[in-house]
Amino acid sequence: MDYAQGSKINKLIANSGLLVAIGVVGAVMMMIIPVPSEILDILLTFNISFALVILLVAMFNLSPLEFSVFPSLLLITTLLRLSLNISATRLILGEADAGQVIHAFGSFVVKGDMIVGFVIFLILVVVQFIVITKGAERVSEVAARFTLDAMPGKQMAIDADLNAGIIDEGEARGRRRNIQREADFYGAMDGASKFVKGDAIAGIVIVIINIVGGLAIGVLQKGFTLAEAAHRYTILTVGDGLVTQIPALLISTAVGIVVTRSASETDLGQELFTQVFSDSRVLFLAAGVLVALGLIGLPKAPMFVIAAIFIAWGFLMRNAIKKEDSDREAEELEEAHEIKKPENVMQLLRVEKMELEIGYSLIPLVDADQGGDLLDRIIMIRRQAAVELGFIVPPIRIRDNMQLKPNQYLIKIKGLEVARGELYIDSYLAIGPGIENDLELRGIDTEEPAFKLPARWVDTQDRKEAEAKGYTVVDPPAVVATHLTQTVKKRAHELLGRQEVQTMIDYVKQNNPAVVNELIPDMLALGDIQKVLSNLLLEQVPIRDIDTILEALADYAKLTKDPDILTEYVRQALKRHITTLYVGEDNRMTVITLDPGFEEYLRDSLQSSDFGSYLAIDPSRAQNMVGQLNRHNDRLSTKGQNLIILCAPVLRIYFKKLLEKFMPGVVVLSYNEIETNVDLDIMGMISG
Repeated sequence: MDYAQGSKINKLIANSGLLVAIGVVGAVMMMIIPVPSEILDILLTFNISFALVILLVAMFNLSPLEFSVFPSLLLITTLLRLSLNISATRLILGEADAGQVIHAFGSFVVKGDMIVGFVIFLILVVVQFIVITKGAERVSEVAARFTLDAMPGKQMAIDADLNAGIIDEGEARGRRRNIQREADFYGAMDGASKFVKGDAIAGIVIVIINIVGGLAIGVLQKGFTLAEAAHRYTILTVGDGLVTQIPALLISTAVGIVVTRSASETDLGQELFTQVFSDSRVLFLAAGVLVALGLIGLPKAPMFVIAAIFIAWGFLMRNAIKKEDSDREAEELEEAHEIKKPENVMQLLRVEKMELEIGYSLIPLVDADQGGDLLDRIIMIRRQAAVELGFIVPPIRIRDNMQLKPNQYLIKIKGLEVARGELYIDSYLAIGPGIENDLELRGIDTEEPAFKLPARWVDTQDRKEAEAKGYTVVDPPAVVATHLTQTVKKRAHELLGRQEVQTMIDYVKQNNPAVVNELIPDMLALGDIQKVLSNLLLEQVPIRDIDTILEALADYAKLTKDPDILTEYVRQALKRHITTLYVGEDNRMTVITLDPGFEEYLRDSLQSSDFGSYLAIDPSRAQNMVGQLNRHNDRLSTKGQNLIILCAPVLRIYFKKLLEKFMPGVVVLSYNEIETNVDLDIMGMISG
């Protein structure tokens, strides 16, 4: 039974767009087609009820964005009221009868006195048009302007929180979306408030038309005396005006409430009692004034009753505040006691994935009020890493560290220092070969921190001179941003954890669920996939094509579970990407190969253990091999080329691990990782 009712409600909600469209078209048709008085009674009752619902929704909402449909709803309700006015006018002038609702408002509410009714109608219109509508219109204009002006600052605050690690990417996107929605909402409310103003004016005009037209029709066509026509048509017209202006007043009040409220954690009623009636001193003073007014001659009964209520409420609030204060003190004492417990030290052991610590002189770099744009650059670093490496770098938390030199910064990964550098915030870094021997350019000799190139800090007035001499000149934020970028690239394998891998797999599962369901968890665990991806990042191989990586793992995981061997299979599947990393513009690749005899010796030297396989070669041959590689590297460096070693697929991973001890970062490729259409330029051979 409940399920059936829930299903009907869901169907109704799903078709609500069609129902609204039918309602709007129906309201337009009412202006043309006569409506029977019985149906008009139902529609007028619905109009009053709907306006009351809108007012209550506005009062109980915690944020204006919870009622973002309000601007469009204002147009619909205005159209409905005008349609009802036209339909009622047609009945009043044509039949001298407009149904029970209008008759009740014209006779019972105003006691059948047309003058009383007309005065009440005018008061309602004045309150709505001059007081509420005019104020709401002005507030809407100001709110829209201020909201648009505040957008850049709010966006920067979100970016700062994101870079500091206070929020994650999802929450940042949600906040940006809310900022845009808020700007759209207040902009729409600025225009929608004109509907309410126009509705009030239309109500006055329609009443005047009804009275004049009713008198003319009653006297000239129906043969009424002037007094009879005035009584009958004016009563009905005033009833029509009241029955439509009361909903208009409710909606105008809702407009004022929505545009004057800011987002909060409680509704309007709770805020009202909290902010107005929570101070016992105010209540006691108000009670004293009421008692004094009663003693000097004003009616004592109402004055003393209200004063007694204020005094009683004041004592209740005073006792409640005292209890809250005592409870707060008890909680603070308990928290202080809890902090001293050893187990609560655990929260201090949390280690950030990546941190940037700066000396106090470098704080302006991250302070937007002082022109610092380092936070924006860090956003670009994370985006660049996502595009180039294929995974989202965790937020980089920025802290000031008083233990550092004023102009020093420190880069940490998982709480440990991995790089550091120094900046002169009012200077520029000139970089170029031979700059250390340039005696004419004034400055402080140093080393570019990311690539270890010779550099010199120069003053602002010497910047153009450095550029004229052909040096690359960068500002301090660019220096630290470049250093962060290179650190992320070199240490990406340390930043990629299981949670990041899980996020990537969840994304793949949306578009390619078959490979994920086949691979996890039957073939490989999440940790195995994380090791393979880390191996790829360790050698600067992007993991952006995660679909191909998972497809390759699904193909070969049935043969082996060894992450190193699986990495080799994945590299072969990514050979097009790997080739692109190292091939020249002329589709040629300069490489160093291994002598067949030495390669056979390496195969025979391959040993296995519980911790994996490794190459166990003679130290003298290893020393000879490294010497040859260094000579080739020096020769290639003079030509501006990188050292790339080509070997058999079965040896690649182990030979790479061996060379990493002597030549960190050296590129070792296998024949299966290079596209067949690439021309290989063999510059030498290692004999060992």
